[in-house]
Amino acid sequence: MHDLNPYSGHSFFGFFAVLFHRIFLFFKGDLEHIASDEVQLLVLTLIALSSALIGTFLVLKKMTMLANSLSHTILLGIVGAFLIGKYLFSQGGGIYTLHMPSIIIGALLTALFTTFSTEFLHKKLRLQEDASIGLIFTAFFALGVALVTTLSRNSHLGIEAIMGNVDALHPDNVRQVFYLFLFNAVIVFLFFRRLEVAAFDSQLAKSFGISLVFFNYLLMFQTALTAIGSFRAVGVFLFLAFLVAPILTARFFTHRLKPLLFLAGGIGAIASLISVALSRHFLSVYNMPLSTSGLAATILGACFACGVFYRLRRVR
Repeated sequence: MHDLNPYSGHSFFGFFAVLFHRIFLFFKGDLEHIASDEVQLLVLTLIALSSALIGTFLVLKKMTMLANSLSHTILLGIVGAFLIGKYLFSQGGGIYTLHMPSIIIGALLTALFTTFSTEFLHKKLRLQEDASIGLIFTAFFALGVALVTTLSRNSHLGIEAIMGNVDALHPDNVRQVFYLFLFNAVIVFLFFRRLEVAAFDSQLAKSFGISLVFFNYLLMFQTALTAIGSFRAVGVFLFLAFLVAPILTARFFTHRLKPLLFLAGGIGAIASLISVALSRHFLSVYNMPLSTSGLAATILGACFACGVFYRLRRVR
């Protein structure tokens, strides 16, 4: 059957020629449908923008380890939602598919329990914060992996939840991650000044009556929600690359908050664009179906290496 994807057979630079042509058709109103490569590009770009909004404040507040823990332990919530739904709603042993509302509820409950458990061990039992995170992280994530391993014989839950599958995305997924980005953008816009003060000076924030606990839990809620919206595309492993790498790279070039937000989002968007183009190039030229999300994470790592090189050159 003839492939209707307009990007089929094109190399890296040919991808951009087709993309610009189709953007022109879009503004003329002549674009009839959205291609799978464009779905991948839009989803990864929106995930990158959402991650930049949250990740910037997580890095500044030194909460990336907790976010790392949370982005992995929500796997337990996803598996729990799958198990409960399968045994309560599947009939006659038939195939049961995951539903987004149950995933969101299960993952958010796990995220809240992860944050609460970490805080309890750190503040009530006087354990070091990194030790508390490590204990909860390994315990919850190991249990989630064990359950996924058991379930993966009869379902694709393990592949999608851990590694993601950007090539299997549907145009409906674009709407989902767009609403996710819109939610994160509205939260940052409404609470920008409070988040800024809390990120740079916690003592000043307390003197202004800003609740650090509330904004910490708000950031964790946003992280969990973004991870849930991202796992279909990039999985719980690669989501952390979008959450941290663009911000750490952008900090080599600026320390001002607003430019940092825009630059981090731009780095993530560019990495998404290049990864989709490279994925199409390797498939068309070398017949190698590489993981688009894996390429995106690799490109983000290369961007960080370039940032390190830039900083070392400036230090001399």
